[in-house]
Amino acid sequence: MGVRATGIGSLPGEDFLGAVRVVLEDLPDLPHLPELPDRGATAGMVGRAVAVVGELGLDLQPAGWRLTDAPGVDHRRARSLLAQDLDVLEEQSQGFDGTLKVQVAGPWTLAATVEKPRGDKVLSDHGARRELAQALAEGVGRHLADVARRVPAATVVLQVDEPALPAVLGGRVPTASGFGRHRTVHPPEASEALGWVVAAAGERLVAVHCCDPAVPVGLLRSAGAGAVSLDVTALPVAAYDDLAGVLDDGATLLLGVVASTGTTVPTTRSVVERTQRLLDMLGFEAPEVADQLVLTPTCGLAGATPAYARGVMRTLREAARELG
Repeated sequence: MGVRATGIGSLPGEDFLGAVRVVLEDLPDLPHLPELPDRGATAGMVGRAVAVVGELGLDLQPAGWRLTDAPGVDHRRARSLLAQDLDVLEEQSQGFDGTLKVQVAGPWTLAATVEKPRGDKVLSDHGARRELAQALAEGVGRHLADVARRVPAATVVLQVDEPALPAVLGGRVPTASGFGRHRTVHPPEASEALGWVVAAAGERLVAVHCCDPAVPVGLLRSAGAGAVSLDVTALPVAAYDDLAGVLDDGATLLLGVVASTGTTVPTTRSVVERTQRLLDMLGFEAPEVADQLVLTPTCGLAGATPAYARGVMRTLREAARELG
């Protein structure tokens, strides 16, 4: 199998058909279901997760997504858009028999983003955040089954996006007033809720992505994640022991080695050398852990120009093949 390359999820623009074609062409070893936030709130990371959530109703308010008694018009639009996108993916991936990645926002990023019916974040209410996490897990199970039905020869893997998790653990999520901070969520509770979503994937590989320098690698692994996705360009050296532990355990590392925005795409050689230097610091040679490595951008590419985004994907693919 060797080293592979993939994207984190988001891409620039509004042309979903074109995005699917680009991903299948430029990242053939591990394509992903694109997210195009430029199409609006129903198409971004949180909007995608809202479309997946089962049993709960949500609607889009001026301050963002909010829990409601029944699905609002924007919730229904998010679900409809996801179904349309999956139709496009099914049509364009005919005969694809490799590994396909889909993404969903994690329970703690949702809890730190979605509001309760009367305002303030779900994060402020223990029962509400538990209910939201369980509804997300239920919806993820159905979503993965739907993707597997549409692309039957593919091996479907899941990426859970948790950019807000370090802020949740550190008590850094602001309250609605902006003058206070929500209480810290302790690691056992955080691991439990994340574990429900991971478990919903069944036997499928689950990667948890967090581009914060304080990514809690140990917690992600304790929640059952078989892979960890992070921005290695921002990691402190103290975190390298955790990365080495992931490889020692036989798990997978998705290494964010190329900036998600910029004006000049780095060369393949520079990406290869950066990855080799990191592995050397971790105490590994690329050939011995090649099957456990995936190269990615540091985060989503929605903020990049189309030319830069495509250049990054091609460079990552070439670097992965050279390393592998």
